[in-house]
Amino acid sequence: MAASETPAPRPVAELSFEEARDELALIVQSLEQGSQTLEDSLQLWERGEALAARCEHWLKGARERLERAREEHSAPTAAADKE
Repeated sequence: MAASETPAPRPVAELSFEEARDELALIVQSLEQGSQTLEDSLQLWERGEALAARCEHWLKGARERLERAREEHSAPTAAADKE
């Protein structure tokens, strides 16, 4: 690999929420600077879209887990209230 080449980024599907969020923040910062070529900007934007979708996937899973936990926690209370 030449010195100027950068390693390929990890597949988005392998990233944790925090990794995806942090990389997305860096991409946003880079795009806001506006110093990228059009092609590089498009590649960054596409990666950013994939990262945002990954973050949303993690957040949806977290919401579902919280909702299940709330339901499990309130189920015994609701049954006891009916007695």
